[in-house]
Amino acid sequence: MGNVTTPRLTILDPTSESRPARRALLSRPSSVDGMTIGLLDIRKPRGDVFLDRIEELLTERGARVLRYAKPTFTKPAPADLRHEIASQCNLVIEALAD
Repeated sequence: MGNVTTPRLTILDPTSESRPARRALLSRPSSVDGMTIGLLDIRKPRGDVFLDRIEELLTERGARVLRYAKPTFTKPAPADLRHEIASQCNLVIEALAD
């Protein structure tokens, strides 16, 4: 993913892609009720604590939550894990914590 800039937000891509892809930000859903939301733990310390709280909040709002974890935070998520998340979830939230 390439760098994305909006009037209020700049997202920097920390990967070493040789040809960054341009992607538009998706609009925020008006509700998560009935959606399946994936929570991806990238395995940084205390990321699970953050995701536990996010799961509580999403469940209270009617979302179905599926939990996933990368094998290590030092590398991108494996392709099979990315495909599994994409095929099962409407949205994904990735935890980064220390």
